[in-house]
Amino acid sequence: MSDIYTRLVANALFPLQERLKKHDTVKVRQAMEESQWWPQQRILEQQAARLRDFLADIGSHVPFYRDLFAREGFDPQKVTGPADLQALPFLTKSVIRENKDTLRADDAQGLARFNTGGSSGEPLIFFIGTERVTHDVAAKWRATRWWDVDIGDPEIVVWGSPIELGSQDKVRLIRDRLMRTELLPAFEMSDAKVEGFIARIREVRPRMVFGYPSAISHIAGYAEKKGIRLDDLGVKVVFVTSERLYDHQREIISRLFACPVANGYGGRDAGFIAHACPSGSMHITAEDIIVEIIDGEGRVQPPGVSGEIVVTHLATRDYPFVRYRTGDVGVLSEDRCPCGRGLPILREIQGRSTDFVISADGTVMHGLALIYVLRDIPGVASFKIVQETTALTTVFVVPGPLFEAGDVGRIQEGLKRRLGASVTIDVKLVDVVPAEASGKFRYVVSRVAA
Repeated sequence: MSDIYTRLVANALFPLQERLKKHDTVKVRQAMEESQWWPQQRILEQQAARLRDFLADIGSHVPFYRDLFAREGFDPQKVTGPADLQALPFLTKSVIRENKDTLRADDAQGLARFNTGGSSGEPLIFFIGTERVTHDVAAKWRATRWWDVDIGDPEIVVWGSPIELGSQDKVRLIRDRLMRTELLPAFEMSDAKVEGFIARIREVRPRMVFGYPSAISHIAGYAEKKGIRLDDLGVKVVFVTSERLYDHQREIISRLFACPVANGYGGRDAGFIAHACPSGSMHITAEDIIVEIIDGEGRVQPPGVSGEIVVTHLATRDYPFVRYRTGDVGVLSEDRCPCGRGLPILREIQGRSTDFVISADGTVMHGLALIYVLRDIPGVASFKIVQETTALTTVFVVPGPLFEAGDVGRIQEGLKRRLGASVTIDVKLVDVVPAEASGKFRYVVSRVAA
């Protein structure tokens, strides 16, 4: 049960903040909490109607789509569902860069400039309107409440984005204190920093923790190594997002904090796409988000088939994201969740396309095939694998106390078995493996896979 202060924040302070920002977040969240229990067919019918209205709107007010629809002979009024989107081209980062101004609605007001972290290449600059912000906050708020926690419950956020950290002015600090949320910067994870993080977590005794799975699992692992308990704090749930959640990360986080781990999937560019419910399903925010899965030729794939995740966000009329290629790889499901929600399910999120590697003979495989090689060597404390070309892979390794002279050869031999005997495996022993510029961590980065 939430305490009195949490109810004050969730029912008064946060709604007041949203009204002052001219966001109808409470109303949107309440509608979402009703529609999540609808039969899936009713949800999809509502989605189709919103899609038709959305496309008609941007066809009238967004120069890029007004010209595109005229050129392609596309009539939004004839749209009956997501399948009709296949008549439109994909939106990519390069298309957005080349058409930054014409993607803006001619009646858009109050657009905010955003950018992605650029961990996989050049940062993307784009704009977000009030409707998009409102709906994304509402969707996240709804999913938070699935886990018996709410805005206003004590929260620790382990994050590393320069955008969040750069906005920690006095107004935001006061607001965060009122909302009982505290940021721990995930840029530097030295032993001294992590010890300070653990001390602060123990002092705050949060009901929820939110952040990168790599950072939170690292904190949990350090606490276990030092014999520091985290299971006596009353943490109800750990929310993780922005990176792939690996099984070993889920295990150690769940065990050390003695609570479930709830995975979330989305991004600054694509929006709040899916979140795990307590029954374990990743539910798509179908009121706002249409997800397509495509193969390498751009053909839409049925549920159960892996491919790139393509997103259409129906709350982006001021700066539309229509058939946006995320670069992530996933699988849709036709299953229904035992929780009773009618929201569609994203069965798997397999990572970014650059988390896949290509062997010398052209075989495409997930980076996990390489990760397991290093995880099986006790002397490897941490690592990062960078596939430079199909002929060269660099491995950054932080050696632990059990590291042996022969471990370099074991790494090279294991990776050659997967990538090809002719591939050069350059193992570099380092003191620390740096995170990406955004503060995220990626075990595998391929400069070859796309």
